[in-house]
Order: sequence, then structure tokens, then C-alpha cells
Amino acid sequence: MESRDSNRLGPTRNTARVRSFGRRKVERVDFIVAGVQKAGTTALHDFLAQHSHVALLRDQALHFFDKKENFPPGSHPDYRILHGNFRTGWRWKIAGEVTADYLYYPRALERIALYNPQMKLIISLRDPTERAFSQWNMRRAKGQEPLEFVEAIKRDQETGIWHGPRGNAYVARSLYSEQLERVFELFPRDQVLVIKYEDLRKDPFRVVATMFDFLGIARTKVKNKHRNVGSYSRKITTDERDRVSAIFDQDISKIESLLGWNCSDWRHATTVASY
Repeated sequence: MESRDSNRLGPTRNTARVRSFGRRKVERVDFIVAGVQKAGTTALHDFLAQHSHVALLRDQALHFFDKKENFPPGSHPDYRILHGNFRTGWRWKIAGEVTADYLYYPRALERIALYNPQMKLIISLRDPTERAFSQWNMRRAKGQEPLEFVEAIKRDQETGIWHGPRGNAYVARSLYSEQLERVFELFPRDQVLVIKYEDLRKDPFRVVATMFDFLGIARTKVKNKHRNVGSYSRKITTDERDRVSAIFDQDISKIESLLGWNCSDWRHATTVASY
């Protein structure tokens, strides 16, 4: 009788052990989708959330590494704030965070490198003019931007592109080469996957398969939810695109050299803006 009860209870105990292991707490973040804003990070989050081997934060953007209050001078960061925000399934193998601002803030990248030197970074880049317009369009629709697009770009330049507030900085956020150079100073290139947003829109499943390979997890079928496409109030005009795109021409050349990309689809008429 005792032996029969032991056999009956044995699988239950084993199952409990498996479930306990499967529900283990996150003690280290393995990868971060670090940017850029308005370049498909929400879509990438949705694809990752469909994979059973991935644990993600309950909220898409915790902004842990770019908040100075999480890194008080003279004391160690409380990483329990980060780790305690994860939603874990039974089968998760790697934990990741999606915060599109991290590429833009140098201190965030430095803090990430100190936290986990083996961190894998995923970065999505978009036609810089289209990215800036999408950001402006979003803020305009929310009542956060009083100026028209070209005037807002002019304000950025007059203020100083690297002194823009967290909210806008339309130009600075679209100048990618310096941001990427900081990444490659802090992380080996084999720990960084740079995605072209236009490729993600054109063939999302191929790009997602590449992302899963990069993270070392099995490819799996995912659904494309087509969220957050950034239509907002209106589309960019030809005149706006021509006037603003000239600002980014030199930086696009640097990106092509840095990544070995062909960014001819990012180049538009090079009319110099008459500010």
C-alpha cells in the first residue's frame, strides 16, 4: 500500500518540481530591444511575446536604465525593480526588455553594459525623415506639439540637436551613426542585431526568424498584429520630405559605411532647407 501511494505521488512531486523551475524568477535580462522610437519596436515586442521561450516585462517600456532615480550616486542600483516586473511562463528560457529610448540616451547604454556585458541588443532603424515625421505626427495628434513639421525641425536645429528634451528631439533621434558608434564601443558586434524597419514592414516573418536565430531560440509561427503603424493625423508631404531629408544625407552615408547597408530608399531630393 505504501509503495502504491509512493508511485501515485511521485509524478505529482516531479510535476511540482518542473513547474517550480519553469516559474523561476528572472535574475538577469538577456536581451534588450533598444530602439529606435517609431521604428517598429511595438511590433517586435508583439512578435517576441508570442514565443513561449521568451519572458517579457508586464509593461512594454519600463525605462529602467534611462531613469536616473534608479541609479542614485554612491549606491548600487536595485535590480529587483527590473527583475520583479517580468511576466514569466512555464517554458521561458531568456528574458528581454523593449524600451525604444535606450539607444538615444548614452547613460542608458553604459548602465546596460555594466549590468550585463553579454547583453544582446536589437535595434531597428527607419528612414530618418519618415521616423522624425512619425514622431512629430504622434505628438501633434496628442496635442503635445504646436508647430508644423518643418517649423519643429527648425526649432530643433536652433535649440541644438543634442540638447532636445526627452519628448521631441526629432532630428537628434534620427541621426543614427553616432548612436550606433556608442553601441559598438560598449558591445561586440556579434551581440548587436540591427534591423531595417522597411524590411520588417515588407517581410516581417523573415526578419522575425532572423531575430529568433540571433537570440538562440527556436523559430516558431507568429501572427502579425499590425499594431501602431503610426498613421495618426496625416501623411508627410513631398515638400516636407524634400526640405527635411537633406539634413540626414551625410548621416545616411555613415550608416551605409558602418553597417554595409544600401540606404538608397532613405534618400530623397536634396533640396537644402531655406530656414
